[in-house]
Amino acid sequence: MIGLKEAELKSVIKDISAKDLKEEAKKRGISLGRCPSKMDIAKKLPEEALKKLGKK
Repeated sequence: MIGLKEAELKSVIKDISAKDLKEEAKKRGISLGRCPSKMDIAKKLPEEALKKLGKK
């Protein structure tokens, strides 16, 4: 998740639910650890996954 800066990342994830982010991370086999925030999950996901979720 190098492509987006933190301010851009915040604007992308503000309309995405934490549940959707967690499901996408699980599909991709990404370990989230304990009590991840939306920002923590978004930083681990690839940029195209975030954009896809944002278009829903």
